[in-house]
Amino acid sequence: MITLTSDFGSPYPAAMKGVLCAHTDARLVDIAHDFPRQDVRTTAFWLREVLPYFPPATHLVVVDPGVGTDRAALAIRAGEHVLVGPDNGVLAPVARQLADRHGGAPDDDESSAGIEPFEIVVDDPESATFHGRDVFAPAAALAHEAGVGHLAACDEFVPTDGYEDLRFPEPAVGSGDATGEILVVDGFGNAITNVPGAVLDGRFGERIDVDGERVPVARSYAHVAAGERLVTVGSHGNVELAANRGRGDETFGVGVGDPIELAFE
Repeated sequence: MITLTSDFGSPYPAAMKGVLCAHTDARLVDIAHDFPRQDVRTTAFWLREVLPYFPPATHLVVVDPGVGTDRAALAIRAGEHVLVGPDNGVLAPVARQLADRHGGAPDDDESSAGIEPFEIVVDDPESATFHGRDVFAPAAALAHEAGVGHLAACDEFVPTDGYEDLRFPEPAVGSGDATGEILVVDGFGNAITNVPGAVLDGRFGERIDVDGERVPVARSYAHVAAGERLVTVGSHGNVELAANRGRGDETFGVGVGDPIELAFE
């Protein structure tokens, strides 16, 4: 299996699929091609949340604001998976997560256990603006055909010591409060913070202060009236600001990168 992720929209992913089909008979599965354009951090967050649910696969990821520059092209073995994409940090969080699933380094670990990075040898590509088609798709096909444990046997993959290691900001959690920021906003308008959901343990049915305003804490959206704001724990395990049948980002007046303060007492 080869999965595909990009910010390309349409029709550019079809060209990548054409290249893949010309080099391998792997099953092709789309993750998404409508991530915010050139938004490395948002893409990295969702890859970390989605790819661990897949069986061992090769994952082609192209969100590449540095296309055509001297940024490296990477293939990363992470546990039983291979990630292929630009060296801009987009692969790092999910690499740690996939490695952790197979006995490697947990996402908050500074080590690189279970992670083996390779720089992709790049010949002169046909285009300086479409490395998804000319660089990463051929590399993903080659990685798939070689197998997860055999990248080092391919001349096109050269072991490397370093790569761009994107880390999400850490919240500050106290006994009665927490300070963090909005990491991403999903398609429903749920504003997902970097604050761990554990801070809400034992508080469902209560109210807490969100930036100085009292808001109910609920286990799910329908536990409050339609249009009402709530604080809950999303499927990702983080605190999120939401609205039942509405958009949490709009009702709370927040966006990606905004600071958030929670007070429990």
